[in-house]
Amino acid sequence: MSSLSIFTRSMLTRRVVASSHQAITRPLSCRFASTKHTKNFKPPSPDDLIELRERVREFTKREIPEEFAATVDRKNEFPEPMWRKLGEAGFLGITAEEDYGGLELGYQAHCVVMEELSRASGSIGLSYAAHSQLCVNQLTLNGSAEQKERLLPGLISGEKVGALAMSEHSAGSDVVSMKSHAKAVDGGWLLNGTKMWITNGPDADVVVVYAKTDPEKGSKGITALILEKGMKGYTCARKLDKLGMRGSNTGELIFEDVFIPHANQLGPTNKGVRVLMEGLDLERLVLSAGPLGLMQAALDITLPYVHQRKQFGIPIGHNQLIQAKLADMHTKLSAARAYTFAAARRVDEGVIDTKDCAGAILFAADRATECALDAIQCMGGNGYVNEVPAGRLLRDAKLYEIGAGTTQIRHIVIGRAFNKEYADQVI
Repeated sequence: MSSLSIFTRSMLTRRVVASSHQAITRPLSCRFASTKHTKNFKPPSPDDLIELRERVREFTKREIPEEFAATVDRKNEFPEPMWRKLGEAGFLGITAEEDYGGLELGYQAHCVVMEELSRASGSIGLSYAAHSQLCVNQLTLNGSAEQKERLLPGLISGEKVGALAMSEHSAGSDVVSMKSHAKAVDGGWLLNGTKMWITNGPDADVVVVYAKTDPEKGSKGITALILEKGMKGYTCARKLDKLGMRGSNTGELIFEDVFIPHANQLGPTNKGVRVLMEGLDLERLVLSAGPLGLMQAALDITLPYVHQRKQFGIPIGHNQLIQAKLADMHTKLSAARAYTFAAARRVDEGVIDTKDCAGAILFAADRATECALDAIQCMGGNGYVNEVPAGRLLRDAKLYEIGAGTTQIRHIVIGRAFNKEYADQVI
């Protein structure tokens, strides 16, 4: 077991910071999140988070140096041994119960790990989030004791790979219009349909799948199911060739009369949309740390360059127009990081605000693309060649304006939250 695992487990026995729901005022877009944490969870202290960040940085320097990250992108392939390394480091069960190998550290800690992994490699960070948040955390929050005991140890150790399958060809932003359906049969469900753009799909051993179990009820007829590799009729039709996040394997999944036993139903029948939507809040929050890592990576390569590169006899970083770009990059990162971690802290204290979960990734994603473009501009011709990572950062950053709900959907989510809060004031 790595030093990080020992460190993080020891934190569970010495933290004294406690959360309180007393005297918390909240708008209607917020909800208490007592069910979004494990039984032994207590919010980490600032010192705990600083030490965790240092440990993750040690891991990335050792296991994901820049040459390795560039190779992962170039090969368009996630490095399979990385799953075991992430598991041994303790990263794959950040929010899961200690009983199953998790660390019960909460969402601030999850964002710390996501940011630092993404700083080293956007692709590895994205696949990490799909596994640890979309799959492991969903099982932690909604799985039965039997399901967690059976599935979580392998996922948390990195022996198995997890994914979540929600989007379809015709159901992206309008996800509840999905066509995948499951028919009740003796002992379980018979699943048919397809899922598209599934992160970790080509590799996944365990997939949380949403399907219509009562199509006539629309969004109120969706059930969450657990698919496992080897089930007859389940295949990955193809691995997608993407613009960015190329080291994060993404695929199209096909279900042809796949039998899902009742033991693999996640949550109540026809209540899957609640699992889906509440999961999206936490997904957006944790994923918002991905752009933070990419922005930091953009600064990591830009700052040394502009102070070493000379034109007209002085470092280009001494020119005011370049200084303005550096100031903007730093300010955008600092503001986005503050927003993400403020929202994560509120979740750890017991309150989820839909507006801020959507707002954090909305702001961070747009700023990450801007910072990557500024990095390329500051580096000029050198920034435009693939020998340096600036172009990869841009390609990776663009994903966050699309995945987990597009920028435009995030605007709608926030606007609808305000509509709900002020519904009683409509004249």
